[in-house]
Amino acid sequence: MTGRSRWPAPRWEKLWLAEHTNSQCATGQLAEVLDGADVFIGVSAPNLLSGDELIAMAEDPIVFALANPDPEVEPAAARKHAAVVATGRSDQPNQINNLLVFPGVARGLLDAGVDTLTVEMQLAAAAAITDQVGETLWADEVVPSVFDERLVPAIAAAIRQAAG
Repeated sequence: MTGRSRWPAPRWEKLWLAEHTNSQCATGQLAEVLDGADVFIGVSAPNLLSGDELIAMAEDPIVFALANPDPEVEPAAARKHAAVVATGRSDQPNQINNLLVFPGVARGLLDAGVDTLTVEMQLAAAAAITDQVGETLWADEVVPSVFDERLVPAIAAAIRQAAG
């Protein structure tokens, strides 16, 4: 996949995502389709799940409840059942927020003199973020802090290199 980053995703990208993340073609209410799931990534609306509904997930699931400012499931409730919990909230560990990436991406695009963010650049930025995580992972430190001073320069450098 190459080209510009688009929002909303074109139909083919939505189909690809469904084919690669829902191999059982599960349908139904959210709590029903979580049965046996290893990962929940929510980017939709607050308070869609209770922590107890996560019990049906696989052992030690990963929950990224990213609706902001109120996530799909309360972080404290999710931590009772999940091995790793991330939210978009700045008062919680594992904050996943656009603030994590945008300053470095903007700097990299400006430095490279380009006005198009390609998939390759996005992947390079993602790799730069993961490179800032230590070799030993802790459940509450799977993403670097937005205050990590190494982050913006690393992402900018990755964008410049991917831009060629």
